[in-house]
Amino acid sequence: MIDHNGRKIDYLRISVTDRCNLRCKYCMPDGIRSVPMSQILTFEEILAIVRETAAIGIRCVRLTGGEPLVRLGMPDLVRKLKRVPGIEKVTMTTNGILLQEYLPALTGSGLDAVNISLDTMDRAQYRAITGTDGLDTVLRAISAACASGLRVKVNAVSLALGEDNIRALISLAKDLPVDIRFIEMMPIGYGRDFPVADSKDRIIEMVEKEARPKDFHEDPEGICRSRFGVVDHRTLLNQLQRMYPGMKKDDSVHGFGPAVYYSIPGYRGSLGLISAIHGKFCDSCNRVRLTSQGFLKTCLCYDEGTDLRAVLRSGLPEGEMHRILRERLYRAIYEKPDAHCFEMPEKITEKAGMSAIGG
Repeated sequence: MIDHNGRKIDYLRISVTDRCNLRCKYCMPDGIRSVPMSQILTFEEILAIVRETAAIGIRCVRLTGGEPLVRLGMPDLVRKLKRVPGIEKVTMTTNGILLQEYLPALTGSGLDAVNISLDTMDRAQYRAITGTDGLDTVLRAISAACASGLRVKVNAVSLALGEDNIRALISLAKDLPVDIRFIEMMPIGYGRDFPVADSKDRIIEMVEKEARPKDFHEDPEGICRSRFGVVDHRTLLNQLQRMYPGMKKDDSVHGFGPAVYYSIPGYRGSLGLISAIHGKFCDSCNRVRLTSQGFLKTCLCYDEGTDLRAVLRSGLPEGEMHRILRERLYRAIYEKPDAHCFEMPEKITEKAGMSAIGG
């Protein structure tokens, strides 16, 4: 459907759970409590919402979490989503720990593509970030997913882990048909503790304003970093162009998302940048999100949502319930905010973490 800004909204991201089997520091560190399962949407409730969204123009569904594969029955949900009239693609974002185990059932159910989260190829760094020693498991899952014929993308949050780590991640695309995508940290939930130092001028401005010069430094390569270890994508792109002189813009279609892609001579896969802060793409945003508790969120930045679970559990006659559900969906999507304000943290109203909203 078309929202009030003329944007075509055809992509629904569904969090099927707030639980995860990793403890990534910027997403779901130790101590986060999960909500009771009674508050989580059932698969039938998810399907009811998807049928209504498909009727008003949603064409692609992505299953997320938490970690979606910790919830039992995911292949069956994929199979049922694929049968919903109007839905053209069903994809999944996973940390990869359980992917190889479920891969035959998922591909047999019709899963179209998978995004695998992997921030580093260094075993010690992986353990420090995630709290587990699962790097080899994830690497095997990436190879198995490629061999299965699925379209595979690897998502790496742009942590300042060094040039060697960047090269190691991108090397996966040398021999495998996999897109390596660097995602700029968004200031949501625990991501607020990882501020981006975007330029030398901005560093000076922030230091003068807040008198915290120790928070920022410029490393020997001239890369502006925060003490929390995040690098912005304008800096990253310059670094990548220096590392890969033959890198060229790739304008071919890679999916429903906002990534800007580049090709590297001799590589089977591509390199992508998702720059929510320094490459703001709100004017072409095509997505909405459904949290595991049934709230439809039309922008990550704001503490606003439409409670669809309340409609589904209202006890109204089925026909009336579906009419109200579709009306609320249509109104919420039509009124989708013009843009986020991540570049102005004081205006961000969302308090929940990404594991609660859906990654």
